[in-house]
Amino acid sequence: MKGSHVFLCLFSMSCWLNLMPTAGNKIFRFGLCRISMSVTEIRSGFTAIKANIQARDPVRTLSILSYPHSLHKVKSSERCCITHHLFNFYVDKVFKHCKTEDSYVNRKISSIANSFLSVKRKLRQCHEQNKCICGQESTEKLNQILANYAGLNVTSAAIKSLGELDILLDWMEKTR
Repeated sequence: MKGSHVFLCLFSMSCWLNLMPTAGNKIFRFGLCRISMSVTEIRSGFTAIKANIQARDPVRTLSILSYPHSLHKVKSSERCCITHHLFNFYVDKVFKHCKTEDSYVNRKISSIANSFLSVKRKLRQCHEQNKCICGQESTEKLNQILANYAGLNVTSAAIKSLGELDILLDWMEKTR
């Protein structure tokens, strides 16, 4: 009998620890989807290269993520969908085309990309479990972002998108 109490206690403790975010991680709720991620780590890597990346941006008159209301006023039920697609966009398009001659900057980009890849996998699970509702609003906003990206050459668009990463991070933290 005493052994079962110890087992139950240990089992309860391990379940509780699995629900706790690891050091530096925050829990984000995107609609029905809950994701643990370290925005601090991503933001720290981005802050280290932000000036360098933004100085490389040749087009200052266009924004990919801030086009009027691209991320503003997304319904909470559609946040998972747009976040899922934005992480796919960054992993599949942006990070693949952000290479510089500076190895330090490339290492930071790689670190950020790895963090995004990890979150992308978690968001894909939510999407596969039908926890991400993709409505007309999120589809239109994503199409606008993709159109803004396609309006530039691949390298310029990738650099601009990376330079706007703080817009995405700020939006995620505000909608948390």
